[in-house]
Amino acid sequence: MAQDEGSQKGAGGSHDRTDDPVMEMKSVPQGIEWQAMHAERNGAPGTARVIRALLPVLESETAVGRRMAAWQGPVIRDALPLRITAGLHHLLLTGQDRSLEPVYAGITTDQRTVDRLVGEMIHKHDTVLLPWLDGPPQTNEAGRSSAIMAGLAWLSQRLGPCFELNEIGASAGINAMMDRYAYDLGGVEFGSSSPLRLAPEWRGDPPPDAGVTITGARGCDLKPIDLRDPEAVLRLKSYVWPEAVERMARIDAAQSLAQERAPELDRADAGDWVEAIMAEPQVEGTTRCLFHTIVWQYLPKITQDRIKRTVEQAGGAAGAARPVAWLRLETDRQTFAHELQVRFWPGGEQWVTLAAAHPHGAWVEWRA
Repeated sequence: MAQDEGSQKGAGGSHDRTDDPVMEMKSVPQGIEWQAMHAERNGAPGTARVIRALLPVLESETAVGRRMAAWQGPVIRDALPLRITAGLHHLLLTGQDRSLEPVYAGITTDQRTVDRLVGEMIHKHDTVLLPWLDGPPQTNEAGRSSAIMAGLAWLSQRLGPCFELNEIGASAGINAMMDRYAYDLGGVEFGSSSPLRLAPEWRGDPPPDAGVTITGARGCDLKPIDLRDPEAVLRLKSYVWPEAVERMARIDAAQSLAQERAPELDRADAGDWVEAIMAEPQVEGTTRCLFHTIVWQYLPKITQDRIKRTVEQAGGAAGAARPVAWLRLETDRQTFAHELQVRFWPGGEQWVTLAAAHPHGAWVEWRA
């Protein structure tokens, strides 16, 4: 968003308030239109048409339509439109119903036709689609690791090359496997040969050509996804917009790596997990780094405040031998730009903006 496909990854209760009026939007029709406009702005016009086709569904005599129309929670933070569009995409991926294939391919563009197709699908598959409204989307994007790796290179010049990575909202742990990817970041290369190679369009100066050694990586999520489970991976793909074929390929590559060695994931609340992580003994000469990508906006404010307090306390106790860093690739809710920012201790307690980046890793604009 701009919102990603979105989830409450690692969050607490779904209806704890944030200070963001968009995220707290309660009007279902307005939320559907907002989500459709976002999809258009991010290169998914077919998905935008399918989302808009949910508007007449609200007035239909289907269980899906009635439940959506009566939604009581914040529409965007709950990612309500994306729950049902994922179910529709799942029908296509499994071959159960291919009605929307020409819509995603850009062949069928008339909104009234798309309205009819979506309405017919929901009527036909009402009982199958209804459970997709039970939980928020789970998305994971390896492309975001490019910006995080560039941020680690920047930190390496200040804190040293060794990092212990800890990710909240890790979903399937795809970014928690970033030490196993190969990178070409504006001509600066990291990693070795890998089935998953990231080479985003690089804008501006390249990142520092500094050594980065990831000594360990782990993550947490309320509902972690097992990349070794084909059905779970298919569900993960359902939440990806169908136009994003490169994202599908990256999920396949990450799945292959997970078959060799699964990412280390904990089923936990983000606030609880960060407190536990920061309390653990820290290896001398290694920076303890918390990171997250497109997840902060979905966390309840009480959880945000708790994490902030925990990291700042750990930072206050940090020294040159055991530094602490916080890297985030998150959305500026005023501009809808995605920004890579960092804080570190000792020496850099204020947020520094290092880059802007595409939410799915297509490009990075270095600003440091």
